[in-house]
Amino acid sequence: MQGYLNHFLGNMDIVNSREVCRFLEVSKLSFSPEYGPKLKEDYVMVKHLPKILKNDDSRKCCACDWFGCCNDNWQKVWAVLKPGFLALLADPFDTQPLDIIVFDVLPASDGNGDGRVSLAKEIKEHNPLRNSFKVTCGNRNIRLRAKSSGKVKDWVASINDAGLRPPEGWCHPHRFGSFAPPRGLSEDGSQAQWFVDGLASFEAIASAIEDAKSEIFMCGWWLCPELFLRRPFSAHASSRLDALLEAKAKQGVQIYILLYKEVALALKINSVYSKKRLLSIHENVRVLRYPDHFSSGVYLWSHHEKIVIVDYQICFIGGLDLCFGRYDTAEHKVGDCPPQIWPGKDYYNPRESEPNSWEETMKDELDRRKYPRMPWHDVHCALWGPPCRDIARHFVQRWNYAKRNKALYEEAIPLLMPQHHMVIPHYMGRSQEMEIEVTSSDNHNGMKRHDSFSSRSSYQDIPLLLPQEADGLDTPSGEPKPNGLNSSPNGIPFPFRKSRIESAGPGMPLRDFVDDFDGKLVSDGKTQTGMKHSDLEWWETQERGSQGGFLDDSGQVGPRTSCRCQVIRSVSQWSAGTSQTEESIHIAYCSLIEKAEHFIYIENQFFISGLSGDELIQNRVLEALFRRILRAYNDNKCFRVIIVIPLLPGFQGGLDDAGAASVRAILHWQYRTICRGNNSILYNLSNILGTKTHDYISFYGLRAYGNLFDGGPLASSQIYVHSKIMIVDDCITLIGSANINDRSLLGSRDSEIGVLIEDKELVNSYMGGKPWRAGKFSSSLRMSLWSEHLGLRAGEIQSIIDPVVDSTYRDIWLSTSKTNTAIYQDVFSCTPNDFIHSRAAFRQSMASWKEKLGHTTIDLGIAPEKLESYQNGDVKRADPMERLECVKGHLVSFPLDFMCQEDLRPVFNESEYYASPHVFH
Repeated sequence: MQGYLNHFLGNMDIVNSREVCRFLEVSKLSFSPEYGPKLKEDYVMVKHLPKILKNDDSRKCCACDWFGCCNDNWQKVWAVLKPGFLALLADPFDTQPLDIIVFDVLPASDGNGDGRVSLAKEIKEHNPLRNSFKVTCGNRNIRLRAKSSGKVKDWVASINDAGLRPPEGWCHPHRFGSFAPPRGLSEDGSQAQWFVDGLASFEAIASAIEDAKSEIFMCGWWLCPELFLRRPFSAHASSRLDALLEAKAKQGVQIYILLYKEVALALKINSVYSKKRLLSIHENVRVLRYPDHFSSGVYLWSHHEKIVIVDYQICFIGGLDLCFGRYDTAEHKVGDCPPQIWPGKDYYNPRESEPNSWEETMKDELDRRKYPRMPWHDVHCALWGPPCRDIARHFVQRWNYAKRNKALYEEAIPLLMPQHHMVIPHYMGRSQEMEIEVTSSDNHNGMKRHDSFSSRSSYQDIPLLLPQEADGLDTPSGEPKPNGLNSSPNGIPFPFRKSRIESAGPGMPLRDFVDDFDGKLVSDGKTQTGMKHSDLEWWETQERGSQGGFLDDSGQVGPRTSCRCQVIRSVSQWSAGTSQTEESIHIAYCSLIEKAEHFIYIENQFFISGLSGDELIQNRVLEALFRRILRAYNDNKCFRVIIVIPLLPGFQGGLDDAGAASVRAILHWQYRTICRGNNSILYNLSNILGTKTHDYISFYGLRAYGNLFDGGPLASSQIYVHSKIMIVDDCITLIGSANINDRSLLGSRDSEIGVLIEDKELVNSYMGGKPWRAGKFSSSLRMSLWSEHLGLRAGEIQSIIDPVVDSTYRDIWLSTSKTNTAIYQDVFSCTPNDFIHSRAAFRQSMASWKEKLGHTTIDLGIAPEKLESYQNGDVKRADPMERLECVKGHLVSFPLDFMCQEDLRPVFNESEYYASPHVFH
């Protein structure tokens, strides 16, 4: 009988038939492997849903209306409890929920001293014939009724068991306070691959979309349907984003796009146009914009995540929005005339002009013969395995929240259910224990831990309907029981679980999984005398994509590597409907900085942070850097912090323009963080370290040059650093959408998503002149970035393997930045620079160059036809290209003295003066 039932229930067509579902008293979701094992389901009564239009007396909870149970808008629905969510269906045979509660982190206390808040709680009714309970998660509080008090108790116990019983469940915070646990502690398929700049990233995203089979999730701050993901655009018409989505939608792929609804007066990204254009593609494309500013009262903050998820199998996150201006290569060209790479408004320079309309996308906004585009530098990454599914769960949570607030009664906009493989591995069963080597951050000794994951569970031939034995799935000896775990025909295990809550005792596997991994999870970096040579030349000689990742020949795509990954985010009630404000990105930044051993490399669009006691800036990334540098100085150890940021904010307006107060305001907060006033890091470090300060921390920008067209003017522009990464000790990398400012890091403001990647695949390297085990992902990303910034040719990458020693830091990095900065100043006199200390000096310089050249850019970026110099009393004229040939790469020094005599804050006659300063930091 057991074998027969297993075979019988293995046929999904039979299982999902009405006859079998009625006989077993289950729903179509019961045995659907994508939604997880069957926990509990039954009819319940709800009141909060719209009226279900069905003339069926069976929907009442009792046979007559005398008892008053059914005549006050209560309706009977089918409730399905799965690991990670509770769904309410109009009918057991429906597959789309009327409502769904996706379990999320609950408060640590209910405020009454009764311990952690419960997911479900019994309600005492005045009427003894009514049996009620409520489910509370995030900002939702749903009341339900069951037929008897016994059923209420069963429901309460089952729901709390599903969400609360395991300490590593969805309702408990994990390391850094994140909703998601560290992944990759076992061989669970967690993998990552990095991409530098738009060419590599967009090519990978286009390939993933083309391979989509079931669904695509997209989320962005700005999304342009007419964006070409491959270039030259004339040869890749089918790679336009709307064309890619249309092709997949016609194949039946369901596409869900979540756009940020901007404040139209402040931004010109025109999400209304994007929504209309996307909705016109196909009925399988669903679009939501959020938030509704008027009803929510949220005007200052934005949804800043950049997410693409395909089939729950691969996801892309990082700094790149799928919008105009982001496509770029390592060369970072400033010109494109006639247009071949950047068509129409994709030839983008927000410093010069922001388009007022996006309808005519192929029409140029800028005069290509006079103005350079602003090159765009960014970093993105792809994730496979559980980290990808954690991000998908985050998207589902945000989509459902936006649906309830913006499109509650629109049937064309469905609620989404998180898929089964998004559930934490512990839910998959505990039939087999495995040992995982984890390095302690304190003593660097390998210690063994026993953790249970489904990926190693043995599939047992057991009936799905037999009750679980009283002592659970584990035997005293640790061996799997005959009925410990069952495999479906699709290879998805269906574990049995107890229906009552059990306390997480000290002997419970994974009990330390929640908070004990504050240290690094990588192998220790102690020197090994047995290593004589570096083996990092693999980066130059490897076959790209040899491990199944995306192909590349330019060094802009990293190896696909197995990693330990943890998804981190910034969300709150307004952005995702959570009950808790999560700032796990902020906490991760501070923790990683504190534990760094040798060096920290940061690229970010902003650098606005505060020291301890700063009442205006609340994030403490700066304080963490300050304390770590002081510790290195007191220990007399070498420690480097290298920070690369934009030379100027990427907003329209010259530094002295009346309408550029926001540009000056952001400069004020950045200089306040870096070097001006007693709240800045360089001011405080200089008081202690003196002239040694710049041995520990330094700041840089990127710049490019080129002819606008053949024979045209020679122009320069800053390369806009938009990446949001931190690399620590060539072993740990943080990549995401979050800037280093209060907007991105506090959790209660902009919503953000990121991932912390800790290398498991190590290679021989050097650190501080001594042998070092570097991470394959982190070290290859750092060397790719540095090769681009320093202009290194093939075969020269060995010179930057050790990022700390003077032969790298002083002789290559510092030397290159100083030389490039001097050359750009000689040729272009471009801003910002250390010679312009006031707005008056800027006006004088601007007037002088306009008179000399007849035309220049908003930041003085046009070179004269001949450079004049004086030698022995004579004027010597030279070709500027001869001088520029000595430029290597794009690295330049950040001008610390620029506008040092000015108070750059908005004044009373500027509209920005009356805006909250929180907008700018």
